[in-house]
Amino acid sequence: MIGAFICGCAGVELSADEEAFFRDAQPWGLILFARNVENRKQICDLTSRFRELVGRTDAPVLIDQEGGRVQRMGPPEWRKYPPGRSYADIYELDALTGLSATRLVYRLLARDLAEVGINVDCVPVLDVPQAGSHKIIGDRAYGSSPEQVALLGRAAAQGLMDGGVLPIIKHIPGHGRAFCDSHLELPVVDVPHHQLEQVDFAPFAALADIPMAMTAHVVYSAIDEDAPCTLSSKVIGDVVRKQIGFDGLLMSDDLSMKALDASLTQVVGEDLSNFRSSMHARAELALKAGCDVLLHCNGDIEEMNQVADAAGTLKGIAEKRALRALSFLRTPDDFDVAEAERVLDSMMAMA
Repeated sequence: MIGAFICGCAGVELSADEEAFFRDAQPWGLILFARNVENRKQICDLTSRFRELVGRTDAPVLIDQEGGRVQRMGPPEWRKYPPGRSYADIYELDALTGLSATRLVYRLLARDLAEVGINVDCVPVLDVPQAGSHKIIGDRAYGSSPEQVALLGRAAAQGLMDGGVLPIIKHIPGHGRAFCDSHLELPVVDVPHHQLEQVDFAPFAALADIPMAMTAHVVYSAIDEDAPCTLSSKVIGDVVRKQIGFDGLLMSDDLSMKALDASLTQVVGEDLSNFRSSMHARAELALKAGCDVLLHCNGDIEEMNQVADAAGTLKGIAEKRALRALSFLRTPDDFDVAEAERVLDSMMAMA
């Protein structure tokens, strides 16, 4: 039985305790961070060992490899990639050139990932930043209009899929208006529903066919004034599933982020006596709200055990969505590596 969660690990190789945990808890996937990255052979060994322990050759191994500020695999072992804003700069000069460059460079990025056993990348970022919003999104975005973000996001997703890597659209239904960093605080967005629909939700609706999405730890007061999307059945049910029309696998953003500290107080009050722990509460509430799979990133094995216990097994519609997502994995196609490297070099020179 497969657990309805994805977790991290502490270092560049698995400890005996982590190996026992993966073998017993059977997480659906593993997510890697810079702390887990040393060189190509080391990552190959790590991803292979994880899949050996869970007994699934296609088990998802995820990473946040966006480029710019968010690049877990970097120099000197791997090339540096540009942030989303760089693709926007080309697009705004010539739309077709921008779209072609985006798809080609993400195809090159997919090659870096696939050759070390990583088959899921947590991009494209479909958030539309607004004036005065926190820089946590900033130049990670593909522009300031929902139409441009959607077009470049589609090109990025296609480049990854051409290379045998699955994309994840994030942070659904939109993190672009947040005035604080959800890693540290709980963002609250106070704008009318129709404004969110026209701008923030629009890129996600345009890419609703992408097989996986990650939630935003953001409160949208016009929809649910208490709970962020991750913990809100209103936002997930009425907006993500119905209004946006996303029917793929929905995973929470990282449950260990501090935004959810404030969320628990608002959702269940100060008394958490009905839950075994704060982490258990986050996990249970996210599943109850409608997340299919839970994401826990910090590599704390005690917390991982709590998430695994709350998550239970992947079943029902969530299991069907997970299987459907993996069905999009395909053998990488051929592409012009030299041309992709030329485009990347040109973009980095301009960045």
